[in-house]
Amino acid sequence: MPLEEVVTEHFLARYRALLDAEDCAFDELEHAYEDGDRDHFSLDLDAWQRAVARRLTYLEKAGVELDGAQPLKRAQQLSPAEPAL
Repeated sequence: MPLEEVVTEHFLARYRALLDAEDCAFDELEHAYEDGDRDHFSLDLDAWQRAVARRLTYLEKAGVELDGAQPLKRAQQLSPAEPAL
């Protein structure tokens, strides 16, 4: 399915919720680091990693290429002579 068909209102709402959860988990991780709280840092690091994994899994299941196998059309239009990274 083309990416244009994947990105719907439902997709955007769910993705925004996943981004917000990741952001919250990262904030907690950052605070634990700044406070020097090793116990909370380890727990918050695990929580942040789980949040990142949920977001990436959602994108993969939705059909979004994460490995760069299909470069964005816009990037190709901007620099067609350069190979995709």
